[in-house]
Amino acid sequence: MKRPDGHDDAGATVLVTVTGRDRPGLAAGLFEALARCPGTVADVEQVQIHGRLLLGVLVRDAPAAALRPALQAAAAALGVSVEVGPVEAPAATPGRGPRQLVTVLAAEVQASALAGLCTAVAATGSNIERIVQLSVYPVTSYELQVTGADPTTLRRAVADAAARLQVDVAVQRAGLHRRAKHLIVLDVDSTLVRGEVVDLLAARAGREAEVAAVTAAAMAGGIEFGDALRRRVALLAGLPVTVLDEVRQALVLTPGARTLVRTLKRLGYVTAVVSGGFCEVVEPMAAELGIDHVAANRLQVRDGVLTGELSGPLVDRAGKAAALVRFAEEAGVPLERTVAVGDGANDLDMLASAGLGIAFNAKPVVRDAADAALNVPYLDAILFLLGLSRHEVEAADARDRPADRPG
Repeated sequence: MKRPDGHDDAGATVLVTVTGRDRPGLAAGLFEALARCPGTVADVEQVQIHGRLLLGVLVRDAPAAALRPALQAAAAALGVSVEVGPVEAPAATPGRGPRQLVTVLAAEVQASALAGLCTAVAATGSNIERIVQLSVYPVTSYELQVTGADPTTLRRAVADAAARLQVDVAVQRAGLHRRAKHLIVLDVDSTLVRGEVVDLLAARAGREAEVAAVTAAAMAGGIEFGDALRRRVALLAGLPVTVLDEVRQALVLTPGARTLVRTLKRLGYVTAVVSGGFCEVVEPMAAELGIDHVAANRLQVRDGVLTGELSGPLVDRAGKAAALVRFAEEAGVPLERTVAVGDGANDLDMLASAGLGIAFNAKPVVRDAADAALNVPYLDAILFLLGLSRHEVEAADARDRPADRPG
């Protein structure tokens, strides 16, 4: 058969593009029509957006003139539109490198943000192969699959664009490792829970202002974390131990914390919390959430009151990183398949040690050092960085919810 330009297209590669309102049986009808035509299916891609279908089928060794009437008849019967035309084989891209995943999140991701990020990706010489929406609640998020990119160059380019566009981004390597066993380690104060446990204890001791002054000095870099913690704990001397239960019951989990932990447990993640706070408060909370491991400082108690001293090894900046490594070894998880989440300077070593370090509503120095930064108030937004969609999370909740339990 001859194309309009006079060339024989018997061995051509043909792209079939189908668009229209989706419904059950539509793909089956189209492939049944294709099965009666010459050629071999080489690739298929289908997406659905708000009930509208876009189906692309690459057919090798297929004359377009033979496919076109058969597929047009099938499409007309199914109420959709079809285009059939020969395409050139894509140019080979040797050494293009592994695929990278760019995740973008914001309360609302505007077209201007997508335009800016896509421009930044293109400027690195890489190509976006696919864009998928992961969520519209509690934040909007998209995942871009990128090829041909140097990871460091891509990360720098999209981070600069994200800062300008006021969205959150993360860049990760794509691959099977995302489906393997993982460990996630969460900081507690101002990450898993709102606020700081030591501040709640200080308020009950009437030493809130003094503890805040030590905290401010530590934040300014004037006092090392371990020294600052010991000074603050000293101000708690004399508090009855029963106050620890009161503070634990007063803690408010960060929005999305339960959803995050529950979903990760379903996925087979090993979960852990590390804290510069106190075991007496953190351990019961972790047990209630079903978290596997805890590392935190322990308060010394004598005759039912706090002595103002710590007992046991100090969990500080280095201690948090060491705990991550220890938990990974115990779980048999390589460090490259660990995720760490934190907000403060004492989380920096832990974030650097993890395969993916996430700064959650963190201070600038932490945001700059982390692999990814989330500035939204929902902890379960971490799930979107791991490639899960909101639909998958809600479907799992609905499946596991007892029939007699509302909502």
